[in-house]
Amino acid sequence: MKDYLVRGMSMDGFVKAVAIRSTELVRRGAEIQKTSPNATAAFGRCLTAASMMGNMQKVEDGSMTLQVRGGGPIGTITVVSDSVGNVRGCVTEPRVPLVEKYPGKLDVGATVGTDGTLTVIRDLQMKEPYIGSTQLVSGEIGDDVTAYFAQSEQTPTACALGVLVDRDRSVKVAGGYLLQLLPGAPDEVIDALEKGISRAGAVTPMLEAGMTPEDILGQVCGSLGVAFLETTEVAYKCYCTRERVERALISLGRKELEEIRQEGKTFPVECQFCDAVYSFTPEDIQKLLEKI
Repeated sequence: MKDYLVRGMSMDGFVKAVAIRSTELVRRGAEIQKTSPNATAAFGRCLTAASMMGNMQKVEDGSMTLQVRGGGPIGTITVVSDSVGNVRGCVTEPRVPLVEKYPGKLDVGATVGTDGTLTVIRDLQMKEPYIGSTQLVSGEIGDDVTAYFAQSEQTPTACALGVLVDRDRSVKVAGGYLLQLLPGAPDEVIDALEKGISRAGAVTPMLEAGMTPEDILGQVCGSLGVAFLETTEVAYKCYCTRERVERALISLGRKELEEIRQEGKTFPVECQFCDAVYSFTPEDIQKLLEKI
C-alpha cells in the first residue's frame, strides 16, 4: 500500500487537520541510513512530521527543513520536505544503542535528547527563508513539534507520531496526525477536540489496528466531525542529480579540485540523503576545472 496523507477540516471550520500513513517512506529512509531500531523510530517520526508540515505549507516549489539536535546519541536529524510532502533526510549517528522505556517500547527521547533545539526552515520562494527554533520539550518529536508551533508560530497545535519497529528491525507501521486550531475557535470546540484526542489515545495502536488516516482524523476530531478536502500520495524522494553534484564540486574551488584530479583515481560522491553514488574520473574533474 502506498503512503498518503489526507487534509481535512472540522465541520465547524475551526480545526485544520492532516493525517498520514508513512510506513513505506520510513522504511525507505531507514534502509538508506541503515538505522538501528531507536534511530529508526526517531528518524521515522521526523520524516512523518516533516511530510505533514511540508504539505501544509502549500507553496509551489517551496520546501521545509526540519532539524532536531537534542544532544542525544543520534546527533542531528535533518529532514527536508517538498510542498507535496515528499521527504528525504539523514542522521548523524544511525547505529545508536537499544534503549527501552520498558520491554517492547523504544525510548526515543533518550535517543534524541532534550538538551537542544527543534529548528524549522521554510523556503517560501522569497528572498530569505523563514527560520524558527524552539527548545526541545521531550525529544519524542511529537511533543516538540507541538511546542514549536505554539511558541514560534503562535498556532495551537496537537501533533502525534508513531513508528512501530518490529522484532526483526523492520518498520511495521508508521504515521501520525497534526491538528491546528484556527483563530476564534470557541471553548466548546477546544474541549471537544481535547476529548477526541484523549479518547483516541496513541497513534501506534491505531495504525497497528489497520486504521487509515481518514479513520484516525475521524477518531481524534470526535464529535466535531471532519470534512476531507484532499488526499495526496507521498514518498521518500531525493532530488539529487549529477548536475547538482557537479555544482557542489565546483563550489569546492580550483585548488581542491586540482588535488582530486592529480590523485588520478575515480572520485566517488555519495548523496547523504539517498544511496546514489556519482563517480567522477580525472577527465570529469578536468572538465569541471575548465568551467571555473
